[in-house]
Amino acid sequence: MKILVPSNVPFDLTIDVEGVDVAPYVMRDEIPDQHTDAEAIVTWASPQRVMDDAARRLPNLRWVQTLNAGPDQALATGFSPEVVIASGRSLHDATVAEHTLALLLASVRRIDRTLDAQRRHEWDRDLGREQARDERSFTLHGAHVVVWGFGSIAARLAPLLEALGARVSGVASSDGERYGYPVVGSDRLAEVLPTADVLISLLPATEATHHALDADVLALLPAHARFVNAGRGATVDEAALAAALRAGTLAGAALDVTETEPLPADSELWDTPGLILTPHVAGGRPQGAAAFVTAQVRRWLEGGAEALENVVAR
Repeated sequence: MKILVPSNVPFDLTIDVEGVDVAPYVMRDEIPDQHTDAEAIVTWASPQRVMDDAARRLPNLRWVQTLNAGPDQALATGFSPEVVIASGRSLHDATVAEHTLALLLASVRRIDRTLDAQRRHEWDRDLGREQARDERSFTLHGAHVVVWGFGSIAARLAPLLEALGARVSGVASSDGERYGYPVVGSDRLAEVLPTADVLISLLPATEATHHALDADVLALLPAHARFVNAGRGATVDEAALAAALRAGTLAGAALDVTETEPLPADSELWDTPGLILTPHVAGGRPQGAAAFVTAQVRRWLEGGAEALENVVAR
């Protein structure tokens, strides 16, 4: 078996399995001619043109292993329907959970506002007075946090929120319980969102989730609520979000992802009040990538596609 593995990643991606030919490639370059016979490829931050090149020029390809938590780029590439795509779900759980919590706390505690005051060399005396008058809007203690997209990242995040005194529930594909937390199907948003103090989106980018957070969904949230997106930018109607923040029908928001990345310089999001932006850095680098891919290779050798973890439905 020959597997293509990026050689220019800033983390260990050593794969040493007997009988496996590990072929290096550079993520920004087309696949070398001598390796177009590869049966598998590991991807992480390859430009779309490299992904498209792989789909065209690897006739023996049977398996794509992405290190990204979201497999949307691989799914959007024209790989043959027979090619199995597996995601890097779990490799980013800790870092995305940390970053999501950081964004949420920054919004709740108005860190963006104090940083603006710091740059102006101003002491924001009003902030303390506002906190004294409002026992609810400056803390997660007693808050109801709704997580939309209740997968492994949510499972890592929920206990952190609980430790700060929040009550956590989720929205998923169907009603039930996940990781010990109650979840409802997305068809019941109208029941749960009016009770939410915070809505966190960890949704993947699919046809079904495109602009899932639109003006109608935003209107379900109380005016004091806050929104955080650490999933995918395409799931949010950004014009509707900006309008809600400007109108004061949403208290604040924080986005690590946007529909177009990098965010264009003329985007209204840059200057939308109450909005915190970070440049798609929640995941950072995949944690334990070498061990994960090695285990996946062993599973493939032992049982083929059916033995792999994180296989994505196509």
